[in-house]
Amino acid sequence: MSESKLTEGNISKGIVGFLTPILISSLIQQLYSTVDLILIGRYVGAEATAAVGASALIITCLIGFFNGMAVGSNVVTAHIFGRADSKDLKKVIQTVWITGTVGGLALMVCGLVLAPIFLHWMNTPTAILVTAVNYLRIYMLCMPGIILYNLCSGILRAMGDSKNPMLFQIVGGVLNVAGDILLVAFLNKGVEGAAAATFVSQTVAAGLILIHLHSKKRTVRLHFGYKDFSLYSLKKIMLIGIPSGIQAIIITFSIIIIQSQINKFGVPAIAAFTTYYKVEMLIYLPIVALGQAVISFVGQNHGAAQHDRIRQGTKFAVMWGIGMTAAISALLLLNGEFVMRLFSDNEKVISYGCQIMMITFPFYFLYAIFECLNCEIRGKGNARIPMLITVFSLCVVRLAALGAVLKIWQDVRGIAAVYPFSWGIAVILLIGIKYRMRKKEETENRLL
Repeated sequence: MSESKLTEGNISKGIVGFLTPILISSLIQQLYSTVDLILIGRYVGAEATAAVGASALIITCLIGFFNGMAVGSNVVTAHIFGRADSKDLKKVIQTVWITGTVGGLALMVCGLVLAPIFLHWMNTPTAILVTAVNYLRIYMLCMPGIILYNLCSGILRAMGDSKNPMLFQIVGGVLNVAGDILLVAFLNKGVEGAAAATFVSQTVAAGLILIHLHSKKRTVRLHFGYKDFSLYSLKKIMLIGIPSGIQAIIITFSIIIIQSQINKFGVPAIAAFTTYYKVEMLIYLPIVALGQAVISFVGQNHGAAQHDRIRQGTKFAVMWGIGMTAAISALLLLNGEFVMRLFSDNEKVISYGCQIMMITFPFYFLYAIFECLNCEIRGKGNARIPMLITVFSLCVVRLAALGAVLKIWQDVRGIAAVYPFSWGIAVILLIGIKYRMRKKEETENRLL
């Protein structure tokens, strides 16, 4: 097994060594949709690229709640693993398996039925509506696999195992790329072929991680049934997972509202933002990987009551995040046009994309700070404060700023500008909350 204790040893080596497989796994997962977009843009066209973009945010919204539940299962598992309680660990694993299976199937059916309604509500242009509906419906078949993989990989990472999820994602990634090349480039199946390739890859990755959890080599293993399902464990997971899930849904809805404003600028703007979001992943995914490492690190050390180690680990994570983000942002800005041309040969799309990058990337280090501080609080088992701060800054403030900006700046650059502004507000609020929490902890320690 690859389980490891994050409660001992060198902090910096432990965090970096743990987050590296998470990052590789995330990059491979992003490779699925990136290859989809490159092949669709090259072999099908800008309208097909826009159709994928119109569907992408809905997909994110639909799986957002269960990704929040994955945070809950990660934190609860990390606390239990940190205090070495194998009995409770078994109950959590069984509870997550059953919840993920039922939830994934329900979400799949919901997406298949409501796909046209969601796309109409988002002001999706008529020219791409049918293609977007087809792509979204096929992608909905991926939901059980995506949800189970994310939930189960969260369990493994909470126990210090970030390598096996990476290996399973590599297998899925190879299958996805091969399927894209075959179905889109050679058989001309368009966006439907790209979605089908993703379905195969995600299903295989989910199957592999379930088999691994079921392995007899594990001291605590998954059993495919309803035995050991625990309402108490589900309640603990939900106390953290539901606020995180609600946060993900609300934030995604705010992004959908922003997308509806982007749609008003036409197909080139939609394609530009769709492509930008793919390029942005080269910065965003390392930050998210760092955040996941912080949650597992803090969760295990919180379970083991090692509070000084938590503070040292968070400080290192923030500094690492700032340096990493600054380096990647600079590299992408210096090669912005080249990167955009990998996805499109439409000059207007390339121009829009480069303008968006120039506005957001110099300030992306703020998001790294936000993610590390947010995940530290979550790792301690408090999901309410991160939810409130995130919803206020990245939803309420962002949408209010968008409304104000578009009144005086009717341009895609105006939409891009609201992102770094909201990151800055979030960091200020989190630093204030962290200061108050630190003072409260010091007061309580003096009284003990």
